[in-house]
Amino acid sequence: MKKSTAKAQNELILKIKVEPRSSKSGVVGPYGDALKVKLTSPPVEGKANKELIEVLAREFGISKKDIGIISGQSSKNKIVRLIGVKAIDERKGTGQ
Repeated sequence: MKKSTAKAQNELILKIKVEPRSSKSGVVGPYGDALKVKLTSPPVEGKANKELIEVLAREFGISKKDIGIISGQSSKNKIVRLIGVKAIDERKGTGQ
């Protein structure tokens, strides 16, 4: 089954710099040409990757199934694909 082209139009590819074993999890902000994300999970058995997907889903208001790690499964530097990301004004419902 092919993915619809409507979803492909809302695709976002991000470079992510992960900081595992932090005291709090969340998106910190820009880090060079990447987005820095702190995670409380250790980088073992995919725990940090799972938490990264949860944090990004919450931050961007999309489902976890619409997030995929393209590269960097075992690295602090990752490339992630987000599908269905809406503009900020669409997420807040202002439409301005």
